[in-house]
Amino acid sequence: MVGLLHRVFGKWRQRKASAAGGDTSPPPRPARGSVDHVVLLDGTLGSLSQAHLTSIGMIYRFLRRASPRASVYYGKGLQYREWRDLKDIWLGWGVEAQILRAYGWLAMRYRPGDRIFLIGYSRGAFAARSLAGLIERVGLLRKDAATERNVEQAWRHYRAEVSPVAFRDALCHPSAPIEMVGVFDTVAALGVRLPLFWTMSADRVRFHDHRLGRSVRHGFQALALHETRPVLSPLLWNSDGSGATRIEQVWFRGCHADVGGQLADYDAARPLSNIPLVWMLEQAEALGLTLPAGWQAGFPCDPAAPSVGSWGGWGKFFIMRQPRRVGVDGSERLHESVRRRKLEWWIRVGTGLKRRGPKPELALAPYPAEAPMIRQVAVPRA
Repeated sequence: MVGLLHRVFGKWRQRKASAAGGDTSPPPRPARGSVDHVVLLDGTLGSLSQAHLTSIGMIYRFLRRASPRASVYYGKGLQYREWRDLKDIWLGWGVEAQILRAYGWLAMRYRPGDRIFLIGYSRGAFAARSLAGLIERVGLLRKDAATERNVEQAWRHYRAEVSPVAFRDALCHPSAPIEMVGVFDTVAALGVRLPLFWTMSADRVRFHDHRLGRSVRHGFQALALHETRPVLSPLLWNSDGSGATRIEQVWFRGCHADVGGQLADYDAARPLSNIPLVWMLEQAEALGLTLPAGWQAGFPCDPAAPSVGSWGGWGKFFIMRQPRRVGVDGSERLHESVRRRKLEWWIRVGTGLKRRGPKPELALAPYPAEAPMIRQVAVPRA
């Protein structure tokens, strides 16, 4: 009843003011200021359910609670519900929809002056990098032009590998710089790298632009040092030092699932997977993403925590193994937790040798405080 009276008398006051020549237009909205848009794209089988929670889901939960001023989007990974879904999972045929949903969400919310953070894991990392490529090549639609038809048209231009000048000038923002692309262990392709599957999926992945374009200001990648499955070969950025984009690619102890936090119910490995998670959020915080003081305490880290391993579940079907190449690009380095773990291992070895009377040439040399850029270093023990 109170609401009804309020509406009736409100309309009566508006008519009275109009008759008297008054202004009945609503008061102007205050300027909303700059907004940080964080797009989080999960890997295969990743979701917000506790059993399938990854570091991407944990970041989403954390930002929704701890950074209310940020505009946060979460896109779950490809899901398995029945045996028919195996085709999409093995061929990576659902990543396009993941990219388009994130692009449409961002187009509806972005305003000039806002900042964009794109973060993904595994195939979601590939999707985040492709989303950056879509914005770089085609542009980001304005809110008034962000219709389903225009989003699909933008995707067709992206697939055609062209930069549509007329489309961009008429419907897109003049520029939409991306503050940060942060990825956890990007897989090398959407489809499985087996002869039959790769042939079926090659046409769907060839056009994706996963490089860092001129609109991306910072690129960060966390890489799994001890992953050996070729099907999960990492896709690194190539940095020649000539671009304006700052690139850091850091190797962490553990396998693919450790770095991405895809641990199922093996909570003992969470302190290990929290190390790259904290590192990634620290990069975003350094670039201005507002986080509460002391937030790191909510993510306990331990470089000596056990690894979830790469032989459990479906991993046992991948018999062919190959160590990853480390130090291919100048932007790579070992995380300090890896160096600390390696030092502790050598100390244990040195202590054992000392008890047995070590040879002089086996004495442990001091470990450098700062690790230089690495070049084809040997993979240390997990």
